[in-house]
Amino acid sequence: MSIQFKALPTEAVRALQRGGPDAYGRTPEHRISDGDGVPCRHCMKNVGEGEGYLILAYRPFPDLQPYAETGPIFLHAEECKRATEADALPEMLASSDYIVRGYGKDDRIVYGSGAVTPTGDIVARAEMLLGRDDIAYIHVRSARNNCYQCRIERA
Repeated sequence: MSIQFKALPTEAVRALQRGGPDAYGRTPEHRISDGDGVPCRHCMKNVGEGEGYLILAYRPFPDLQPYAETGPIFLHAEECKRATEADALPEMLASSDYIVRGYGKDDRIVYGSGAVTPTGDIVARAEMLLGRDDIAYIHVRSARNNCYQCRIERA
């Protein structure tokens, strides 16, 4: 099976970079990176030391519903190029492990699909999960804070 790691859509990111409201209706906060652990969910690279970044509430689901988790994410403050959809791990996934969890076509968690997964095993786990009929897509989330990182879909 072929998979694709998907970054946030450029149109939504540009609106946020221009001061548009986040998932809570608030203006994103602006900070300067120390170069450590600030992964941009658009270019899927870490924000470099001294570069501006945004902190904002993001909900990677189309509608409000009980499973529509909302949480903090980072984006470059200035425009960056969206990461190309690919089957390789994005550069920003640099921690030792992540939560990898499947969601159904109804955007609800598929119970039993979530697991803390070593980073080197994410591709194999995603391929296995997406081989199931009940899983439409996968989220990769921080294993420590549950922050949304990216989405994985069938290619």
